Amino acid sequence: MNANPHNIKLVAVDMDGTFARSDYTYDIERFKAAFSRMKDVGCQFVVASGNQYYQLRSHYPEYYHELSFVAENGAFVKDKEELVFSADISKTAVLSVLELCKKYPEVKNVMCGLASAYLERGTVSEKFYELTSTYYHRLKWVDDFSRVEDQILKFAPTVPVEKTEYYCELFHDELNGLLIPTSSGHGSVDLIIPGCHKASGLDRLVQRWGITPEQCVAFGDGGNDLEMLDYCGMGFAMANAPDNVKEVADYVCPSNDDDGVLVTLDQLFPMR
Repeated sequence: MNANPHNIKLVAVDMDGTFARSDYTYDIERFKAAFSRMKDVGCQFVVASGNQYYQLRSHYPEYYHELSFVAENGAFVKDKEELVFSADISKTAVLSVLELCKKYPEVKNVMCGLASAYLERGTVSEKFYELTSTYYHRLKWVDDFSRVEDQILKFAPTVPVEKTEYYCELFHDELNGLLIPTSSGHGSVDLIIPGCHKASGLDRLVQRWGITPEQCVAFGDGGNDLEMLDYCGMGFAMANAPDNVKEVADYVCPSNDDDGVLVTLDQLFPMR
């Protein structure tokens, strides 16, 4: 790993299982020091996650306005304070997803909009609402998904863990290309617009900033990181990532609980 820090212009990190430890903390002072060194050489820091923007920025309360975000698996892209892109799922696709999920009561569906995420009363429990609110800091109960007036970015159905692959195949076949399933594992599936993923979100920033994919570094641990790891000049899989993610990455770094991203950033952007 011989990287010239002056040539790295973008570092993208997944959050769950990657940048954040299992208890959702990270070494704030160590990150601030690394981020300062990155800024000194003109490198941007991008948080790239399936999670909602408002949840992601809450982990960087003092300086989120200095960071960029590829949220909702590429459906929402922000360059510091400026919204660069937000997906807009067609009404046809929205209704197709709602009809499909009604056939499978064990699927707990979250509808993710620009203004808020939504849960439908009578389909999930209060406990599920509480759990979901840790990932979606703007979350509302509604009586009927189909009557929500918002720009819909993606759907985030939760399925039984052991059936994750089954439902990914089912969504793929039944939705017939209207939306594409991607999974970060553990029963979490995202239904996203075709071609709208973390790599497409990064590409919007790369074009905007006049840099190249070769000047980008990415860190990830899940299936929804594959495109991003492949897109960037250097891709790091976490030690806790499954084999299929490690195969796509160029390198494997220590696990999220061993601060693998920060360990690697200290190597890529050494203290003077």
